[in-house]
Amino acid sequence: MKYGFVVPWGDAADIGDLAEAAESSGWDGLFVWEPVWGVDAWISLALAAVRTSRIRLGTLLTPPSRRRPWELAGQVATVDRLSDGRVTLSVGLGALDSGFEAFGEECDRRVRAELMDECLDIVCGLWAGQPFEYDGDHYRIRPTDFPTIGETVQQPRVPIWCVGAIGRERSMRRALRWDGVIPQVLDPDSPGGARQPTLDEVERLRTTIADGPSPDTDIIVEGQWTEHSPSAYASAGATWWIESMWTAMSEHSPVTAAYDRLRLGPPV
Repeated sequence: MKYGFVVPWGDAADIGDLAEAAESSGWDGLFVWEPVWGVDAWISLALAAVRTSRIRLGTLLTPPSRRRPWELAGQVATVDRLSDGRVTLSVGLGALDSGFEAFGEECDRRVRAELMDECLDIVCGLWAGQPFEYDGDHYRIRPTDFPTIGETVQQPRVPIWCVGAIGRERSMRRALRWDGVIPQVLDPDSPGGARQPTLDEVERLRTTIADGPSPDTDIIVEGQWTEHSPSAYASAGATWWIESMWTAMSEHSPVTAAYDRLRLGPPV
């Protein structure tokens, strides 16, 4: 199992400091969330890229429905080259309470899923190079001769992790197209309307993946080691544990709390 940390909050300069602390303390990855409005995730990750040399860097997560696919493709590819191939793009529909309605973003779940699918098709197509064209329900692209930024370091593309709802066939089928599954269980009684999967649910998901065309697909579980056992999830088939400290948002200094936790090292 590999161990990552998702930063509860931090300005771009803080992300650089935290990434350096994560690498020196033995973590395998540092991740940031991408807000509707706030600190830019990809500028923050670019700074983290030049402050580190080993750990993976990425979002947890990016909601593609509110992004222009060509801009997202350029941002991710730029940080991929800057980090010499250490970027992971994590995607999902996103949390509506993070500002979707306030800023006029699409809120319909079905439409957001359609936008995400088309966005990822375009992102991967652009990473593969020109000429590229696309004719979807929401986006249309024609080939261009304008100079582009070149290929990604990681080939055939940057790894993509996708949220998959356990028990929702269409959602899980979408997630299994990619390199990693972030399993969630929709639960109206849980904060945010979803909960962490149980060990049994992760074990069944690993069995499903093992019987499919991509048996090495990552399973990414997020939680706190004080409440759940990362080693138990590893035994169930998870390959990444993402340590989360969302309660630090209510503390006097979320950045200090994150730094203190990172310095303790991963929960191995």
